[in-house]
Amino acid sequence: PAPVAPPATVPPPEHDAAVVGERLPNPLARDRAVDRVTRAELDERQVRSTPDALRYAPGVYIQQTGHGQASPYIRGRTGQQTVLLFDGLRINHALFRQGPNQYLFTVDANTLDQVDVVRGSASVALGADAMSGAVMLRPRDPRIDPTRDGLHLQPMLRARYASADNERGGRVEADAQLGRHTGLLLGAGMRKVDRLESSGSVGHLLSEAEAGAPLFEKQVPTFEADGRTQLGTGFGEATADARLVHELPHDLGRLAAAAYVYRQTDAPRTDLCPPPEANLNECLVYEHQNRTHTYLKADLKPAVALAQTLDLSGGWQRQYEQRRRDSSATLGAITGGADQIDVWGFRAAGQTRQWRPLTALGLHLEYGVDGTREAVDSSGYTELVRVDVRREAKRAQYISGSTYRQGGVFTEARAGLADRVTLRAGTRYARAWVDVPAHEDSGSAAVDADWSAWVFDAGADWRIGGGLSLVLNLEQGFRPPNLDDLTGRQLTGRGLQIENPALDPERATTYEAGLRWHRPEVDAEVWVYHQQLSRLMERRTVECPPDNRECRGQRIPPIQLINLPGEAEIEGLEAMVAVRPGLGLTLRGTVATTRGEGDSPVPGIDRRMPLSRIPPLNGTAELTWRHAPTGWYLGGALRWANDQTRLSLGDVADVRIPFGGTPGYRVFDARAGLRTEQLAISAVFENLGDQPNRTHGSAINGPGRGVLVSVEVRP
Repeated sequence: PAPVAPPATVPPPEHDAAVVGERLPNPLARDRAVDRVTRAELDERQVRSTPDALRYAPGVYIQQTGHGQASPYIRGRTGQQTVLLFDGLRINHALFRQGPNQYLFTVDANTLDQVDVVRGSASVALGADAMSGAVMLRPRDPRIDPTRDGLHLQPMLRARYASADNERGGRVEADAQLGRHTGLLLGAGMRKVDRLESSGSVGHLLSEAEAGAPLFEKQVPTFEADGRTQLGTGFGEATADARLVHELPHDLGRLAAAAYVYRQTDAPRTDLCPPPEANLNECLVYEHQNRTHTYLKADLKPAVALAQTLDLSGGWQRQYEQRRRDSSATLGAITGGADQIDVWGFRAAGQTRQWRPLTALGLHLEYGVDGTREAVDSSGYTELVRVDVRREAKRAQYISGSTYRQGGVFTEARAGLADRVTLRAGTRYARAWVDVPAHEDSGSAAVDADWSAWVFDAGADWRIGGGLSLVLNLEQGFRPPNLDDLTGRQLTGRGLQIENPALDPERATTYEAGLRWHRPEVDAEVWVYHQQLSRLMERRTVECPPDNRECRGQRIPPIQLINLPGEAEIEGLEAMVAVRPGLGLTLRGTVATTRGEGDSPVPGIDRRMPLSRIPPLNGTAELTWRHAPTGWYLGGALRWANDQTRLSLGDVADVRIPFGGTPGYRVFDARAGLRTEQLAISAVFENLGDQPNRTHGSAINGPGRGVLVSVEVRP
């Protein structure tokens, strides 16, 4: 008889770049720097939020200005310069702030099946804002078994507790199959989170004499008397979601209708709770931070020449924020406001059937169109508590009636040569329009502007052999100014920021090279990159406008965004290795280093300066043992970072960064759990060494020694 080939050993999908690429939106595929976080990893790590899920991704660094806020830095940039997508639709909107923001936190991690991080510019595929990378969130689907008919219901109940912040919460879920091809997933959750206990102050890298000022003036966060519990932390949360999926017959694709609701209450902004000059009761608190997202989506497989696959989606998103600052003890006033933005968005992307003009040559084309329309409503008020008077603000944080539109069309061609080399080249035409009415009472002029750009990409993937491949990419990015840049007046970690309607778009060009090695027992990759940024927006100190009373009442001069005159540069290295030696063991490690500099935003200083909040050298290590027959697992994890002493002028003035820079840390966790079809128990023993730690640019310190426990039951 013919010899029987041994069974192939297939690595876990999360460590296989080819498998990752198969499920990414076109034209993002395996020839990019991509990392995936799976549902199993989310559960084993017991993440506190969706941003927290990315702490072990190479080249990603998580900043937290508040306990209920977090923002991923990808290759040294965040906020407006990274794009967030939920099921292919944009979360980014025109009120995204410069630098860190809270919006990824408003995605419930319980609703996610996986998270993909693309590192490097991706504006050809994903449009504006993808200057340094993208976070793509894939939601969980209901289970559909085509061999079953009728109604099948699978309920789920999950409860969770975390000792560091006394988190109590849970989720109820119903997974219903409605016939052979239709499923409905319903879920609702809530949690209450108290003040976060850390391991104490991280300290300062400069002495008081070296700093030239009393160190207490820059102590963020402020602690309770125990020296561990952080004021300005804690929040409440409620979520709900529904997802209906119908699979078309004859493998023609699937249709989905979905709605997601997130409600957060009473979440202080830690760096402004209290501000450095105020008493302990004066805080800026987000009373409500809400996101509502509903959409329709069709993933089709027409299997015709011009549309082998076709993805269509469209929906509506509303982001609502209500804030309050109680200054009654010092100023006799309470100030607040609310901002709401409605976003209507769509995306259509397709791929042609592969064409083979020669036996060794395969060609296909990917193409698409996308866009959004956004409208703003903004209000503000002042309550004079001593005379019991409430006054509506003449000028809110933004100007009501402002609208923003953006979108583009793209195409990319791919050519495969003898299954060894893949070449690609693509382009996008992007355009953005802004329309802001004049606000004469505050001296805000009307803004009526538009910007357009062509961006390009090109790449080559050479599969050398023996599981080794070399990837070379050139990617361009484009970001037009948004409404926050052009019209926002708001408090930041450096003081009051005022608007600048004369800003120009930012551009980026990234050159990167990656070396990958894929074997059944090992996956390894290393990437080096160099990014050039032109017209980069940075903050500088300016004079108060004569008609801006709020500005004149601040203790420090205001700041304003400007375009840096020359080119800024960011370069770095990222590496990941995953080893599976057998016996159920997996060892995974990452390391990343980033360096960025640009022209000084201060007139008269002509030397190159570090860019703001560039992460230090950092990395992770995880060791996990899994016993597949029973579902038991054990593991340990390390997160580490070196000191970051390369500071921009803005970093030096930022209350979130200690004098001299942010000290490094080494944080060890232990994990254990059991996962079966009916029961899941997960425990994480975090910060075993009880080491004080803070990610660079954050306003809060990481949790002290504690435990997170989750129990999930599926009867």
